[in-house]
Amino acid sequence: MLYLGCPQWSSAHWKGRFFSQHCQSSNMLREYASIFNSVEGNTSFYANPKPDTILQWRDAVPNDFRFTFKISKHITHELALQNCQKETLAWCNLFSPLFEKMAMIMVQLPANCGPEHLHRIKQFMTSLPSDMCIGIEVRNLGFFSKDENEKQFNQYLIQHNINRIIMDTRPLFSEPASTPAIIDAQRKKPRVPVNVIATGHRPMLRFVGCSNLDNNRSFYAPWLKKIRAWLEQGKEPMVFFHTADNYDSPLLARQFVQDLGIEHKVLLPFPAEQQPKQGSLL
Repeated sequence: MLYLGCPQWSSAHWKGRFFSQHCQSSNMLREYASIFNSVEGNTSFYANPKPDTILQWRDAVPNDFRFTFKISKHITHELALQNCQKETLAWCNLFSPLFEKMAMIMVQLPANCGPEHLHRIKQFMTSLPSDMCIGIEVRNLGFFSKDENEKQFNQYLIQHNINRIIMDTRPLFSEPASTPAIIDAQRKKPRVPVNVIATGHRPMLRFVGCSNLDNNRSFYAPWLKKIRAWLEQGKEPMVFFHTADNYDSPLLARQFVQDLGIEHKVLLPFPAEQQPKQGSLL
């Protein structure tokens, strides 16, 4: 199983291009789930949704759709994983109605969390549900140094079947900062080495593409081989496609799957493509 998606499911820019022309905000997740089988849930990083919203999300997608959601930045960044058992339990209880359709709980750590905090990371991980798939994204260069620190970190993840989330921002930083969206994305996205490693059964790649869709091919070409290998090994890779403004993210995802050469629902006509063209007699 290849889980594929974007970093959001709601975008007014997608109406008439991917979503149906008059798609209401309340129906965007349903139409998104007709294109993709997963989503990178980033909104939970900034604020907790209401319990009723959680239930609406659960009921809007088919049974084979899988969410991912980031742990609140209040826990990972503000409390720095310390003395946060109450907050973590509350977060897990809030999202528990979605666990049946959640592929991964994502833990994104700040750049100031380095190998010297590995014990703190290990301790925090014990507070997460043991039956849930966990992914961790590190941004401190100490975890990319190819030394004993990184080796210990990776060995810990492998031992506990925790997925090391991979960021590939090379395409984003390959183009000049020529638009406000690119400037903002280059300021916010980490510029870290690409570690091609699967420490768990659901390796996750967050691919941040450049504006010219065709130019992304040279960057993701090695990923095509790696994704095929992971699938052959029985793993369930997750790939999420970003662009600076996410305007063309669905097109980038479709192009990737076309080049990958496998069947996937993203290759089916988008809801917008299923609508009669303006002026049609149908």
